[in-house]
Amino acid sequence: MLVGVGKETWPDERRVALVPGLIPGLKKAGLEVVVEAEAGLAAGFPDEEYRTKGATIGDRAAVARADVLLQVRSLAGRGDGPPPALDLVRQGQTVIGFLDPLGAPAGVLALNERGAAPLAMELIPRITRAQSMDALSSTANIVGYKAVLLAAEALPRMFPMLMTAAGTVASAKVFVVGAGVAGLSAVATARRLGATVEAYDVRPAVKEQVMSLGAKFVELPLEAAEGQGGYAREMDEAFYRKQRETMTRVVAASDVVITAAAVPGRKSPVLVTSDMVDGMRRGSVIVDIAAEQGGNCEATVPGRNVVRGGVTVMGPLNLASTVPYHASQLYAKNVVTLLLSLLKNGALVLDPSDEIVRETLVAREGQILHPRVREALGMPLLYPAAPA
Repeated sequence: MLVGVGKETWPDERRVALVPGLIPGLKKAGLEVVVEAEAGLAAGFPDEEYRTKGATIGDRAAVARADVLLQVRSLAGRGDGPPPALDLVRQGQTVIGFLDPLGAPAGVLALNERGAAPLAMELIPRITRAQSMDALSSTANIVGYKAVLLAAEALPRMFPMLMTAAGTVASAKVFVVGAGVAGLSAVATARRLGATVEAYDVRPAVKEQVMSLGAKFVELPLEAAEGQGGYAREMDEAFYRKQRETMTRVVAASDVVITAAAVPGRKSPVLVTSDMVDGMRRGSVIVDIAAEQGGNCEATVPGRNVVRGGVTVMGPLNLASTVPYHASQLYAKNVVTLLLSLLKNGALVLDPSDEIVRETLVAREGQILHPRVREALGMPLLYPAAPA
């Protein structure tokens, strides 16, 4: 069986779906690997490293002949981005990657029309057996880390407290909104840099995690909002309005605000209003990690840095791609672990009774299978829910 890795075509995407160090494991499992020339170069993995580990270097036509195609983002498609890299996709092929199946399901529809069987890395279930396949968490760790570095560079003051002969420098105050994987990574990074850190999340269960990293958890007297799989669930506008009112004080006292609140497949809720931004001190910085899903800050412009009343509001996109070497290592490990779990006696088996397959396989043999993707596409469920 041939595994193909294509060069990413998504704008500014520097990651690669497979790193050389994982190829021996695939070879041991009886798989052959073909990598498009220079596919890993931007991430720091030259073609010679792939050859040394046993891969073949080929052109896009060679990759398109693969039985299994591994990509990062180039198989996804959305209105504000490029179309899926369909030149790599053929009938009967299994494709694995970030497909944005809930946010931009039209990309999945295009893959299905080509007769492929796409598995979406975003839909890996949060179960113990699938932890080593959780690409969203791997990516979020890097995003939270890099967001703090962006804030530290833009802030016109230092993060740590310093006691010098010239006087004492107070530590910067950082407020992290959303304590998922990205938010917790931001908390940990800001603490390592010496900042005083506060964090808030709609899920009270994460309070202990925030405090274990040396940060203060901001208590808001609101209804808990934890959804399936440990993600935040979407709440109504009345909830978010009350949340914004109670957050105003903390935002105004912060030098840096990092927003990382996202609901899978939905537009990010606005948690930091323009009025809150106006209440911050000049020179303060907001880094909106959720910019790609619309942003948690009302003043965010995705892909740009804007200044409002002396406050810099950053809307970075695809932060993981700015740390491509380690981002590729982690993502590739997630993908390869998933792929190897699907092998039975050297053959790829997509068994719908397996929870991981059932949750990630979005289409097969010309049929959209995943109920949430069908809902996003306005399709009726294949198997209507049984009456209560």
